[in-house]
Amino acid sequence: MSFIQRTDRRLPASALYVTLVLAGTGTSTLAADAGLSGQAPEAPFDQERFNGEEPRRNWSLVLGAGAIYEPEYEGGDEFKVQPIPVVIFTYGEWLEIDPRGVMITPFRHNGFALAAKIGYEGGRDEDDADRLKGLGDIDFAATVGARASYDWNGLELYASIDQTIDGSESLIGTFGAEYQAPVTERLILGAGVEAVVANDKHMEAYFGVDAKQSARSGLDEYKAEAGLKRVNASASATYLLSENWLVRGEASLGILTGDAADSPIVEEKLQPSASLFVGYKF
Repeated sequence: MSFIQRTDRRLPASALYVTLVLAGTGTSTLAADAGLSGQAPEAPFDQERFNGEEPRRNWSLVLGAGAIYEPEYEGGDEFKVQPIPVVIFTYGEWLEIDPRGVMITPFRHNGFALAAKIGYEGGRDEDDADRLKGLGDIDFAATVGARASYDWNGLELYASIDQTIDGSESLIGTFGAEYQAPVTERLILGAGVEAVVANDKHMEAYFGVDAKQSARSGLDEYKAEAGLKRVNASASATYLLSENWLVRGEASLGILTGDAADSPIVEEKLQPSASLFVGYKF
């Protein structure tokens, strides 16, 4: 579940949107009374004119921009700052479009949810870092997947699986927990932890070194097999500057494990990152 959806749920209505309360008289009853009396029905009371409130929408749109500070590649020890545009669109509780892709949630019941996902895998360019020279590029590719989650009082437990179409042909599973809660009417804090497992093709593409790559790069040959590749921990803060403007920051630490950590491609097992963005919610 996105932080935008959590924000909408856990803050007073005035913080993000105004809720409409409709009160009126059923037109069918009025029509029946008119038929008996032979008189024109009286117009229903227009409560909306006196509420002075806008109807509650079932969609939201956030537009913004920010930047992320992260390693040059997964396993690298040098960092880069990358600007990122932010577009987050939600419709009801079943559709979410954000920088990661599209998620459709057709089933929700008592905190449980099942969703289908379409996204992408960014790949890797051998020009991204000196350590990658001679290893070749990993193509950008689309991903399809599914996600199951359980939400209880701000705590979300989730498990997802994603299959890369072409490219590295990765199959990746993610299991985690995230907690978010309002500290004040404007400030929301969150924390999360997750484990990432990957199949042989993913591990070989990103952490393996075959004979040809070894000859070109000078790195030792290395075979990386399927298994737990990474554990992530994160902390976030979202602050509502006004009814529409918000700022969000997040810091995370990834720890490469298993065959990923032992790869000669990896220069640093600890993979910290930080991001900050400002957005406007329509």
